[in-house]
Amino acid sequence: MKLPDEVRAWLARRYQTQHRDWLAAPASGWPLSIPLGTPTEAATLRQPDAVRAWADSWRHWRGAGELRWTERRWKVLGSQQLPEALVLHGPDQAAAWIGEQERWGRAVPRHALLTARRPDAARTLAALYAVLADYDEADFQRLLDLAAWLAEHPRSGLYPRQIPLPGIDSKWLEPRRGVVGELVAALRGDAGGGGNFYELCGLRRPPSTIRMRVLDAGLRARLGGIDDVSAPVETLARLDWQPSTVLIVENLQTGLALHDLPGAVAFMGLGYGVDVLAALPWIAPAACCYWGDIDTHGYAILHRARTMLPQLRSLLMDRETLLRFLPLCTTEKSQCAATDLSTLTAAETDVYHALRGHTLGQSLRLEQERIGWDVAWPRLCEALRPIPPTEFPADPRA
Repeated sequence: MKLPDEVRAWLARRYQTQHRDWLAAPASGWPLSIPLGTPTEAATLRQPDAVRAWADSWRHWRGAGELRWTERRWKVLGSQQLPEALVLHGPDQAAAWIGEQERWGRAVPRHALLTARRPDAARTLAALYAVLADYDEADFQRLLDLAAWLAEHPRSGLYPRQIPLPGIDSKWLEPRRGVVGELVAALRGDAGGGGNFYELCGLRRPPSTIRMRVLDAGLRARLGGIDDVSAPVETLARLDWQPSTVLIVENLQTGLALHDLPGAVAFMGLGYGVDVLAALPWIAPAACCYWGDIDTHGYAILHRARTMLPQLRSLLMDRETLLRFLPLCTTEKSQCAATDLSTLTAAETDVYHALRGHTLGQSLRLEQERIGWDVAWPRLCEALRPIPPTEFPADPRA
């Protein structure tokens, strides 16, 4: 015997998995008849109070849909009028049952407006249900205006901020790039949404900039004395120089704290974007070192960097350093999922598995800034003394 609250919970689960299908094809699968579990006479005789309460709950129910009753003629209990099924005639009634009628009421006309432009994209556009249901009127109108402008100018070659529409600034557009790309792809009939945002929209990608510290006076002289550079990768790739040492540090403030080191430059704050350094031709001949946080993602970034720089060494990412500064560890909120990072050395793999296995503590994370500078700087100076590249083994695991 299903009570109204049980029907509501069942509909909520069904809505969660099927609301996009309902939006794409609102006539398919309706009406929906939900049996309410009408009991037999034997069951009623065993629990008369429960059956009475169940029937009364439906007798007093008011809501969307059609409640159908049935008459039972029983030998002992005589004629009884009992609820048999709840019939919902459309997804709007299901939405009303679970308190989603307001969102559904916004999504339906917006979906109809878009499918009028591209009828064969009904299902693809329904995938944007959260946008259709939750954007306020101003934001949804901006989205429509932008989609229309991009359709009229499919290869504008403009930077996003150059789009001549009110309200389409970086603050609005940046968090919505994925949505805009999906909408543009759907309206063009690209169900897979292939390509990235800039390719889909015919826009010019802003240059990718990286931040570099120049730690050697001679190298700084080649740049007019500048020691802190943020520039597009393509610009740095054209530098006519050859640093002897390249240091990659995970965090910005660590890089800012570095003092001069002979022949060295340092990159900072790249995270998983470290592979952008592959575009710099003068890095490969240099002695390269990576210093990151001692956590699973720090080792994953090290692995990623080493796939393009096989000579890369890690610094201050060993078990001894972790144990020495264990009291300063914090908790890594979400660990890297990889079970094997093939470029790690045996010692690095040992620490990585200890972190993933929580053998030294639960989800440990030692941020590189927590390592005392009186310990870190001498170690860096010793490790980064000018070393000819030929001294490095071809395989970092050797």
